[in-house]
Amino acid sequence: MRPVSGGAVDGAAPYRARDRRARVLPPPPGRPRIAGAPPRVAVAGGGIAGLAAALCLAERGVRVTLYEREEWLGGRLAGWPVRLDDGSRATMSRGFHAFFRQYYNLRGLLRRADPRLGMLTALPDYPLRHSSGQYESFARVPRTPPFNALGFVALSPSFGLRDLARMRPAAALPLLDVRVPGVYERLDRVSAWDFLTRVRFPEAARHLAFTVFSRSFFADPRELSAAELALMFHIYFLGSAEGLLFDVVGEPFPQALWEPLGRRLAELGAQLSRATPVESVEPAPGGGLRVTAGGVTRPYDAAVLALDTGGLRQVVANSPRLGTGRWRAGVERLRTAPPFLVSRLWLDRPVAHGRPGFLGTAGYGPLDNVSVLDRWEGEAARWAARSGGSVVELHAYALDPGADRQAEQDRLLAQLHRVYPETRGARIVGSCHEWRADCPLFPVGGHAGRPTVHTPDPAVVLAGDLVRTDLPVALMERAATTGFLAANALLERWGVRGQTLWTVPAEGRCRPLRAWARLAAR
Repeated sequence: MRPVSGGAVDGAAPYRARDRRARVLPPPPGRPRIAGAPPRVAVAGGGIAGLAAALCLAERGVRVTLYEREEWLGGRLAGWPVRLDDGSRATMSRGFHAFFRQYYNLRGLLRRADPRLGMLTALPDYPLRHSSGQYESFARVPRTPPFNALGFVALSPSFGLRDLARMRPAAALPLLDVRVPGVYERLDRVSAWDFLTRVRFPEAARHLAFTVFSRSFFADPRELSAAELALMFHIYFLGSAEGLLFDVVGEPFPQALWEPLGRRLAELGAQLSRATPVESVEPAPGGGLRVTAGGVTRPYDAAVLALDTGGLRQVVANSPRLGTGRWRAGVERLRTAPPFLVSRLWLDRPVAHGRPGFLGTAGYGPLDNVSVLDRWEGEAARWAARSGGSVVELHAYALDPGADRQAEQDRLLAQLHRVYPETRGARIVGSCHEWRADCPLFPVGGHAGRPTVHTPDPAVVLAGDLVRTDLPVALMERAATTGFLAANALLERWGVRGQTLWTVPAEGRCRPLRAWARLAAR
């Protein structure tokens, strides 16, 4: 690996990294494209990971068939049409997603649709509000570590002198020396909750840490591995100079992202089979694979399984000759995070002027954040302009699996009225509620048993945010990165050069602080 400050990302427009210590990982050497008869590859899953793998392979001459069980692309970032009570057409999705500046590989994928990334627009702040009245902002916090940490503590009302005196800095030292995979060896058997308890974070700051990092995994911090929490601190705060500000998509996901990428795949000669779930993948007697999708079995030379936890478990269960017993048992042990709820409301009156496009919340019952979509999404803004109303989205993570759905939806609405009181008299013109429980759980002690990109069968590779990798990536960026890694693994077998990857620095940025942390750990 070597540090870079700019350069082309495999044919896309140059990406000027703001962080001068961003790292580039060149792929193994090889030819630029397939020579001779192209191999056939089945890609199961049309989300971020599957699209990354499929595009990387198709660009290099591989014959790709992309199977997606739904009618639309995007996986857990998909969108689909709905009709409101007033007759308006709208797009529903599983909710707000932040495209952070350190998502280098995801942005490399999106550049296939638009090299200028014109589909993204920046939000000016990442505000967080506690029910006690405390309000946090990252707009004025420096980006470069360790000045961002010092600046945040200095600017945050969560850290008073008494709070700072009670903290145990020695317990927080692992955050200064995050290395992958070393961080898992040190912290994977500790919960995020216990780790922050040891540090004695101030109560308000603890809510902040959970809001920004732990809750991003849709998990209760008592179940989440502290290693994942530390990795998140490294990626977004202590290891990267990109900061915690982010971009959002200016139009709904299908129009802005997935349909353009789908068209690009078709231009490259790939086949897209929507509403066609992959059911099994079995080694063929004479070599290669037999992939059954939509009830039809076809031969392929290789396969990429870019599925969510439930989908991967089902395919492996249906493929008794795939992999080894130990590997299959590891897949079977994978768990999903508790359910989450996304409520999108089309209101007949506007939210007060000056409300942010996104607000993280803590102390408001199940409510984790509020988005005012018409502040930044074109479709919502056009509806608001026509109707004089607003489009508001509410998120609640890690809910009780046995919770009464209507009661939880009502609780979210009541908390919205607390956060933005002007919505109390608003009439709901339309509403959509999405209950899902398909995000991967990263439990305490679970890292070692998580599958990697490579499987016991070299013709089958995995991709997705559930996949273990020794790179400092998470969430959407882990999905994109493992998608490219899966494609690279297959391309290396055929002597073809794969995708160049980028990451934040592989370890803490400040050498004296790293040395202090390592000395204290002895």
